[in-house]
Amino acid sequence: MFAICIEASHSKGMGHLFRMLNFTNYLKKQNEKFVFIINDNDKTKNILKTNNILFEVVDLNDMQSDWEIKIIENYNISFWTNDRLDTDERHSLKVQNKGVKLITLDDLGSGAKFSDINICGLFFKQKNLEGKKILKGVEYLILNPEIDKYKKTRSKIDNILVTLGGSDTYGVTIKVLKLLKNHNIKATIHVGISFAHFDELKRELTPDYKVITYVPSFIEGFSKYDLAITGGGITPFEANASGLPCLVVANEYFEIPNCEFLESLGCSKFIGHHVEIDSSIFSKLNFLNIKSMSDLGMQNISTNAADNIYSHVMSL
Repeated sequence: MFAICIEASHSKGMGHLFRMLNFTNYLKKQNEKFVFIINDNDKTKNILKTNNILFEVVDLNDMQSDWEIKIIENYNISFWTNDRLDTDERHSLKVQNKGVKLITLDDLGSGAKFSDINICGLFFKQKNLEGKKILKGVEYLILNPEIDKYKKTRSKIDNILVTLGGSDTYGVTIKVLKLLKNHNIKATIHVGISFAHFDELKRELTPDYKVITYVPSFIEGFSKYDLAITGGGITPFEANASGLPCLVVANEYFEIPNCEFLESLGCSKFIGHHVEIDSSIFSKLNFLNIKSMSDLGMQNISTNAADNIYSHVMSL
């Protein structure tokens, strides 16, 4: 049985939860059982309840009560997966001392060096990675397999989507909207329910801009557009894998290598950190080779990561 230990919050986002939901959907197909171990977050709990997924709520910062050991013994855990970025070595040693195989994702914490596998799908320039085995590269980046249903080549720009994070901490959506207006470029603006800049957004809107807040399937939603303006997290990888080229903005400095990597593949254009967006791209959209960008995304980014990772885990 797998323990899937994640941390999701406003500061860390919900990406860890959604990544592990994609992975556990794969585990279900392999008839593997699992339990989620989560911090006390209402949104996370509601999503897991809606999907009828077994979970336990713990204090992830508690290094004294040995909650890990209790979970391992109660559920007969064989594999422990951490998707919370910076695990502590005290936690890792508790897991390994029970004879459980330890897998971690994008982990730069002191506990990473004790992991049996450190999966680093989003680290392209990081050199100080630790773990007994390190799986590095986009082939280990877990994406939504629903992408495969909606892959298609784009050849021209008729419809543009702007999606810069559910909460968009820095209000980058407003900055991009102003740039689009300056260049008379129409677009659809996607914001999450926790978006904190609605008042300013309303002041900037004109009839040329439609706002959407709820999308039942974001992957299916991609299929309606020819170009997306996104942040530098998982979203542009999913978009590019589906054949949707992107202009990527680094919302955080640590996203810059992601943006540069996607540009190196030819499927996206990096237009800068949000503090200094290169607006010249908006006067050159007609010169983008959209078909080439679309095809290169589908060729270079696949949805096979869960299968690749599972093979390594089963060989431990």
